[in-house]
Amino acid sequence: MKREVKSKVKGFRTQDGAGVSLVRVLGHETVEEFDPILMLDSFDSTNPDDYTAGFPMHPHRGIETVSYLYKGRMVHKDTLGNEDEIGDGEVQWMNSGSGILHEEQVPAADRLLGVQLWLNLPSDEKMSQPTYNSIKRDEIEEIEIDGGMIRLIAGSFEGHEGFKGEHLPLDYYDIHLEKDASITLNMDNEDSVMIFTLLGEVYVNDELIEEKTAVKLTEGDSLELTNKGEKAQILYMRSRKLNEPVAWAGPIVMNTQEELIRASQDLRNGTFIRQELEFND
Repeated sequence: MKREVKSKVKGFRTQDGAGVSLVRVLGHETVEEFDPILMLDSFDSTNPDDYTAGFPMHPHRGIETVSYLYKGRMVHKDTLGNEDEIGDGEVQWMNSGSGILHEEQVPAADRLLGVQLWLNLPSDEKMSQPTYNSIKRDEIEEIEIDGGMIRLIAGSFEGHEGFKGEHLPLDYYDIHLEKDASITLNMDNEDSVMIFTLLGEVYVNDELIEEKTAVKLTEGDSLELTNKGEKAQILYMRSRKLNEPVAWAGPIVMNTQEELIRASQDLRNGTFIRQELEFND
């Protein structure tokens, strides 16, 4: 059975960090519909003043952050001691787990184009050990398809294997379609599937999806995408619905209000960052 459009979200312009201008596409209002993807921020600017203020040091707990820059640069530092930079076509993947502080600086570039996802963690893994990974260009396979290509950011595609997160399955593709090209993707009927039109427009069956739109798909075992414009670039995300309660306050996402209160207390008391020894007990 083909998947159809269940809901579409265009988002709204806002600022985050120290004054970074972005479009918040998914957030608090879309948690249940797009489970397990909590947030999607879209970046697209040729004006460095929109983003070079960056995101100063801040905490996270209970989520994974996945930043994909098709164009631009981002410099990451965290309390694990990681310092790393990603550039055009690369990915920054951080599991905040039980607690991490990090910053993201965004140097000037000809264009900043990409998205950041917040991927929810299952309740029994929210207090897992924090980790950081970057996925560089030479680790992302570009797979030729009729009328385009797929950049395999994470997961698998027809026997090809990409980066795999440690907590929740995620197939993450950057799909490029030329004019009049189509692709049919197969999946399990109950998988949680969404797309985001990064550039250009695309048709899901006969329904037009405008640029910079997040789409949640109905259940089904296949998805057909068709580009009738000049070029289209579509981000495809497939995961597993958690169906768990969400308690969300700022950069902390847990399952209960009591857990949020504990996280706030940990921040105040200086006990937010757990020691390596605690994870080995």
